[in-house]
Amino acid sequence: MKNEKLINLGLRIKYFRKLLNISQENLAHKCDFDRTYISLLERGKRNPSYLNLLRLAKGLGVSISKLLEDNKEVKKENL
Repeated sequence: MKNEKLINLGLRIKYFRKLLNISQENLAHKCDFDRTYISLLERGKRNPSYLNLLRLAKGLGVSISKLLEDNKEVKKENL
């Protein structure tokens, strides 16, 4: 069962990562995560905890609210 909210979050993570021009591995290193965890997040397969969202936002250089914001442009760009 696909969760639309997790898929949208994954698209935003991928969008901000690509803006930084870094790999999943580089982002994982910045956040002290495993690369596979970043991959699962970007595909909407994992539901991150609040603390992990904070680490992701910091690693991506954005606020947590920006990371969670629903933006149709981000969705279009990732298609």
